[in-house]
Amino acid sequence: MKELFNKYVQEIETYIMVQIKQRTLELTPELTAKNRAPISLDIGAPTDNPPRFVIEKLKEALDMDGMHKYSTPKGEAFFLEAVAKRMKNRFGVDVDPKTEICSLIGSKEGLANIVRELINPTENIKDKEIILVPDPGYASYSQMLMVSGGLAYPIPLTIENNYMPDLEDVLVSLKKDGYDEKKVKAVIINYPNNPLGATAPKEYYEKVVAFCKKHRILLISDAAYCDMYFDEDKKPISALEIEGAKDVTLEFHSLSKPYAMTGWRLGWVCGNKEALAMFAKQKSTIDTGLFKALQYAAAQILNSKEGDDYIKQANTNFKEKQQILVNGLKKLGWNDKNFVIPQATFYLWLPISRKYKTSKEFTTALLEKSGIVAVPGDAFGQYGEGYARISIVAPKEKLHEVIERMEKDGFTY
Repeated sequence: MKELFNKYVQEIETYIMVQIKQRTLELTPELTAKNRAPISLDIGAPTDNPPRFVIEKLKEALDMDGMHKYSTPKGEAFFLEAVAKRMKNRFGVDVDPKTEICSLIGSKEGLANIVRELINPTENIKDKEIILVPDPGYASYSQMLMVSGGLAYPIPLTIENNYMPDLEDVLVSLKKDGYDEKKVKAVIINYPNNPLGATAPKEYYEKVVAFCKKHRILLISDAAYCDMYFDEDKKPISALEIEGAKDVTLEFHSLSKPYAMTGWRLGWVCGNKEALAMFAKQKSTIDTGLFKALQYAAAQILNSKEGDDYIKQANTNFKEKQQILVNGLKKLGWNDKNFVIPQATFYLWLPISRKYKTSKEFTTALLEKSGIVAVPGDAFGQYGEGYARISIVAPKEKLHEVIERMEKDGFTY
């Protein structure tokens, strides 16, 4: 039956996190037998429970009249209004709940749909429509484009360009590679970034917005990690804070990371009215909206003291976890000169040990020898080679054990 599926689906690889999970399961009995039961530092998901407040609000909603009927793909009015209030409270951004916000079954769903809507698929690689994507960046960006028949062209995020490259330079490279700049439909930016943890100041957003306006392309801002930060004076911003950004921008938000609600699949997209109307039109043919009770609970947490307190405490905990690993890694030879300590997200972007030639070789050795599950940097793009992503989501005692295992098993820089 495989031949019945389109060539893009046939050629795509299984998502990297699924591959890692499968391999970890295969090795678990062997690793457990040698006192190296797997410690997962691969998955980008909080391990704590969501706020008790939002759970109670969900329970409350389950007994409300009408909650178990169809919703609408755009979202219930009470959810959209809560999102508008959140955007104003958190970022100072005004968005119209009726025309500039749409609910999402998680931001990943929204990103996949917007890519599908922008791209006119073709098989000839030089004729493909293009979206510029961060590299290293969220692995699904390029996969979403592949199955849509488009091309993901890399925006190189390197320590040399401070993870904020000049997009005009990217266009120059694109043309040198034989592609038509007129085929570029959109730019994806992701700050704070997965996997780097890198953030960007307002000045860089201004340059990106100006670039998109100049070239008449859509700015897709993936803001999934905007509430995961360690310095109150340096909160990540919204692209929509930039004057005129709404003319070219759709921004995607998620409740998964800040509230540990990954399994709830809740998010929203907001921004340009015309683009959002096109997005919602296709979405109306795909799904019938989020479970109303989930929307109700989300609406209650978004602007609550309980929600803000939860985010603040979670960020404090992640900072403490980060420090455990950073201190341990420094003892093993990693230091401020060879890796950057992020000020946001729950990731460390670690240069691989000099004993290994490739990212995959390093992370495979970590898993097979020490039971430490990390992600090879090349899974996030060509500029990720030579690095590994570590998620600092495990309990603190497990993070101490990670360092102990690495020291005992000879993993040094």
